[in-house]
Amino acid sequence: MEREDALESGEGRALLPLNVENESSHRGPRSHYKPSNSKAPAIILGFEYLDSVAFNGVGANLIVYLHTVLHGNNAANAANVGTWSGTCFLTPLFGAVVADTYWGNYKTILYSLVIYLLGMITITSSAFSASSKHYQCEGGSCQTASSLLFCGLYLVAIGSGGVKAALLPFGAEQFDDENPLEREKKGAFFGWFYLCITLGALTSGIFIVWIQENIDWGLGYGIATFCMASALAAFVLGTPSFRRRLPSGSPLQSILQVLVASYKKRNAETPRDSSLLYEADKNLSDLGQQRLAHTNEFRFLDKAAAISALDLKDGSPQSSWSLCTVTQVEELKMFLRLIPIWANSIVYAAVFAQMFTTFIQQGSAMNTKIGSFSIPPASLCSFEIISVMGWVFVYNNIISPAAKRYFGNGVGFSQLQRMGIGRFLLILAMLTASYNESRRLESVKAGETLSIAWQLPQFFVLASSEVFNNITQLEFFFAQAPDRMKSICTAMVLFSMSLGNYLNSFIITVIADVTSRGGVPGWIPDDLNKGHLDYYFLVLAGISTVNFFVYLAFAGNYTLKKVISES
Repeated sequence: MEREDALESGEGRALLPLNVENESSHRGPRSHYKPSNSKAPAIILGFEYLDSVAFNGVGANLIVYLHTVLHGNNAANAANVGTWSGTCFLTPLFGAVVADTYWGNYKTILYSLVIYLLGMITITSSAFSASSKHYQCEGGSCQTASSLLFCGLYLVAIGSGGVKAALLPFGAEQFDDENPLEREKKGAFFGWFYLCITLGALTSGIFIVWIQENIDWGLGYGIATFCMASALAAFVLGTPSFRRRLPSGSPLQSILQVLVASYKKRNAETPRDSSLLYEADKNLSDLGQQRLAHTNEFRFLDKAAAISALDLKDGSPQSSWSLCTVTQVEELKMFLRLIPIWANSIVYAAVFAQMFTTFIQQGSAMNTKIGSFSIPPASLCSFEIISVMGWVFVYNNIISPAAKRYFGNGVGFSQLQRMGIGRFLLILAMLTASYNESRRLESVKAGETLSIAWQLPQFFVLASSEVFNNITQLEFFFAQAPDRMKSICTAMVLFSMSLGNYLNSFIITVIADVTSRGGVPGWIPDDLNKGHLDYYFLVLAGISTVNFFVYLAFAGNYTLKKVISES
């Protein structure tokens, strides 16, 4: 969960280019800037590790807690986890707007941390009350503990949204882009940031999950809460070391200006010669912002750059709401081109979410002992993390060099091709899960219980899909985004995951309802031995197949970003 969440702030599997933040990172007011302090990045990295441990300590095993402690049914549990996960992926979008427009990154993180910690404390209190000797949660009568839990979960969703939106940009602010050595350190910072996320997810997936299932749920959540409290303390104590940037205004303004200007001139004619459209003097072009070449798509937006007699005064536009530059118009066009790819990624995210829901439920119905060790089903998510790290190594050292030699282009697979491969591998992951579930049901009929080790291949294939798609997706959206819309386009990636989790909840609820009519158990009953989770995975494989071919159509017609060299 956290690893996906991270996409908003650059966490997750987002293996960002080393110079990804070098473009316009520190534009806007700098009244709170101070010389770089080598302690600041280290504090932020330590903070992110603790944040990752805390968030995954709540989310990684949540579906098991809902079933074993609060006695919720499988379909409702999967839907609840999916909805909460979707909210966690949605709130960073609002956090980014607040940080950019009102508070700045530092205040957004600080205020969000207070809400975040309050939510963690509430969840821990819920876990202790649900398992106390004076309060027995039985037979579905767990309303008090359940209400307290969900109150805490959504406080965490709100608080983590602000943190995830602002933390990585805040870390980037600690480096001076005008200093070549600082730029180099900044590139390394992104790699360390990713490593901290991964280590945090591993720590919670192995250590905290084991404590929750084998010692006490309250203790496990309490450790996660302590990590978040430590992160808050470290952040406050590190305040004197931080460089801060004031908010520079909403990035949505440029989009609105183009829309308003094109609407005002909806009846005007657009010149066929694009050189007649308005573009500011390149010596004054947005403080070094990239100038974009004109394209012929979405021609109705070109009206915003069409010059009328009343638009200019002494060579300058009288109002930015009546006359926009070609670059502004092209920025909106680029944003619109990303929307089909973004919408397609929602379906991918819905299917990928099985790792945190039905995959864990499937593992809970298997023999969790491997040798003398009992493996919590949620811990297999840690195997997926390790597999991702392995796939990254294989891709960087074997696949990518081979692709460069084969294509002879010095690049290898393009970003669009890599995302396509990731979408195809997701189909294979669902087919593998369906096959394993069918074998599990056969073993049940034979009076045996299939080992949880059978799940390892489906997690391994899912990891390969994540490497090709999720990592590349953030890189693609960041690379194709206009300069002043990079934060919005990065947030779009996480927002697609948010909608994907909501879609996952909807699909599970509909399939559980439709297949259980007429008194039959349905595909996803409380006792999976009486269901057909294998059919459910086949349906997801079919949905992924259709989504894959739709993606191929979008990718084949995509127009890449074209920048005009100032030289």
